[in-house]
Amino acid sequence: MERKIQKNGLINLVTLVLIGGAACGLAKYSNTLAGLTATIFLGLGVLIAAISWFQMRLEEREHLEKLEFEELTRSASSSALFNTGETEVFPAQRSREQFERYFVPVFTVFLCVLQIGGGVFLWHWLGKIIRTPLHDMTVPLAIFPVFALLMFMLGKYSNGLARMGKLRLLRPGATYLLLNAYLSAIVIIAIVLVWLGFPDYDLYAARVLVCLLLLIGIETLINLILEIYRPRVKGKVQQPMYESRLVSVLGQPEALFTTAKETLNYQFGFNVSETWAFQLFKQWLPRLILIQLIVMVFSTCFVFIDAGQQALLERNGKFVRLLQPGLNFVAPWPIDHVYRYATEQIQTIDIGFIPDESPLAGNTILWTTPHNKEENFLVANREMPALQEQQTNDETTGNRAPPVSLLTVSIPVQFQITNLTEWAYNNEDPIGLLTHISSREVVRYLVSVDLQEIMSHDRWDAAQTLRSRIQKEANNHNLGASIVFVGLQDIHPPGKVAPDYEKVVSALQTKEATILSARTDAINATNKADAQAFMTLADANADSVRRRVDAMAQAALFTNQLPAFLAAPSVYAERAYLETFTRSITNARTYVLLATNTQDVVILNLEDKIRKDFLEAATIPPPKGK
Repeated sequence: MERKIQKNGLINLVTLVLIGGAACGLAKYSNTLAGLTATIFLGLGVLIAAISWFQMRLEEREHLEKLEFEELTRSASSSALFNTGETEVFPAQRSREQFERYFVPVFTVFLCVLQIGGGVFLWHWLGKIIRTPLHDMTVPLAIFPVFALLMFMLGKYSNGLARMGKLRLLRPGATYLLLNAYLSAIVIIAIVLVWLGFPDYDLYAARVLVCLLLLIGIETLINLILEIYRPRVKGKVQQPMYESRLVSVLGQPEALFTTAKETLNYQFGFNVSETWAFQLFKQWLPRLILIQLIVMVFSTCFVFIDAGQQALLERNGKFVRLLQPGLNFVAPWPIDHVYRYATEQIQTIDIGFIPDESPLAGNTILWTTPHNKEENFLVANREMPALQEQQTNDETTGNRAPPVSLLTVSIPVQFQITNLTEWAYNNEDPIGLLTHISSREVVRYLVSVDLQEIMSHDRWDAAQTLRSRIQKEANNHNLGASIVFVGLQDIHPPGKVAPDYEKVVSALQTKEATILSARTDAINATNKADAQAFMTLADANADSVRRRVDAMAQAALFTNQLPAFLAAPSVYAERAYLETFTRSITNARTYVLLATNTQDVVILNLEDKIRKDFLEAATIPPPKGK
């Protein structure tokens, strides 16, 4: 029996080697990525089958050695010959123990590194590889089914033999045969889908196989960690460390049903698997699964397109028609594929910055504070008068520097899809193409405008010009998109030079303020001088008019006084004297001397020191009686 088991293990090993080599050559010949990835599992199966076969040979040698020892110990004559230690008597057992203690863990570590490292390498390799069309698909479609059938039959036989005879070392190679039979079926399905017009499914199948390889590697790593803490019971046969439970489940999916049956029998305490309900469920389970699959496939015939969307219907990779919002009927998957697009939604691409999603993004931020991830653009800078002399000197030496500056601009470009077929089929990456077009037009425009103008009063004109330019280039590339809006926001110098730029702007503003203040003073002085001249001229004119009027009045008075003088000269003279005297003493203090027969010397102090109101308010008190 042991000889037969070793022979079966060797057959498994040779089968995996031959099919693995043939499958690798066939996969390279047909350029199938799924086939190349599946050969990795065949290689892993070869390693595990080889180790398990070698371990079976060690156990067989140990078993034969024990049989020989028991046969020799039966004879009394040879009993004294074998009194040495057990380690010297059983060298085959010692070899097997050393193999399991040292080589098997090292091999398992190597297997884990190979599985995880190979999975990571294959994932990156599939992401960078340039795919080529499959070559002569009829050859792999004819040969891979033969490989799958051979491995399935041999794996089923070996696995049944291992289960009935409780041969744990025959099971790892058998499970890898069954797993590779199923993987060959996956390769066949991927090639059929490519032949039907779905070229991406070969890559998808390869990625699924790589994920499976990574899962097996992770399981091997967990087994290694658990092996450190596993209790060692002497005499108890342990499962091989390099055997994968995941591979066993995938190679024998019916084992799950058997395990569930035994679990139910154990939990309920009687043979549940023999009841009519369980048998009916077991009988109808494949039909239920088939009905469910049919319903799932039939459900793909109904497609609902949301409002504001349109969809492209492709049949076997070729465009059929546009689907409008609402319920649409299509052929089942994988014949028809539907790709939805938001045609009425205004979409935005960001040029020159990456939006900041932090909660403080909407707050007002100064130039000098770092915000967003922005790019710097070259922008023209009009020559300053103070630099003309220096630039003239540079022209003579041929070292004139172009008048450019750096500017940070955040430009959101908003667009809407107007022609879905052009948007989806004329260009491989329409969003990326529109981004490149917008970036190029922004660079071209900024190098032709002035820094100060674009930062101040020319923003609206600049936005309209950019929108028209981007729209023109988009039409040239048949993008099928309408540029709705182009905004220029957050225009400022780079953050590192913003403080120096603010100083320059502050100096310019101070200069402008000083000039305006001087102009204000000049206007005020001019206006005051004009007002003073006007007032002086008006006073002179008024004085001239007054003098003329006075002269005319004097002349008219003389004309009127002359007849009165001629009529009574003495009376006229006395009256004129009295009128003059009256005018002269108006508001003057008057002293009246009543005595006329005395000759007194009167001294009058005409310096008026007493206020008039004091004199009027003063009262002379009456004399006091004696």
